[in-house]
Amino acid sequence: MLNAKPILLVEAYRADAVLIERALKDLKVTNQLVDTPDGKKASAYLRTKGGKKPCLILLDLTTPEANGIEFLKTLKAHKSLAKIPVVVLATFEKERDVVESLRLGVAGYIVKPVDYKKFVEAVRTVDLCWTLSEPPDGD
Repeated sequence: MLNAKPILLVEAYRADAVLIERALKDLKVTNQLVDTPDGKKASAYLRTKGGKKPCLILLDLTTPEANGIEFLKTLKAHKSLAKIPVVVLATFEKERDVVESLRLGVAGYIVKPVDYKKFVEAVRTVDLCWTLSEPPDGD
């Protein structure tokens, strides 16, 4: 990634979180990965005073305790957080989730490939996009 800010991962399934962490490591992404299991805990992390705001949020929509769509609505309602880019990493593609995610301003929607090599390529695409982009203004 372009800067030293952390990447916030909102992923309920430990196996998927480990895969994402492994893919980032294989791609030599050095940003700290803050791993939260649901939208409620991710929101709490974002409200932490003095903590670094993430440069990117990787979001699985199927999380308990404030699902991904609810988390997105909350995130985009806060002026200081709305600029943080969010990429949905979904287990499968539901048309209504894609439409609602895009309506709420996500930067991308990727269905997690089952094959690890394809999964790494999907994560590489996300990394390249934010390595070549300007980070959002603010904290």
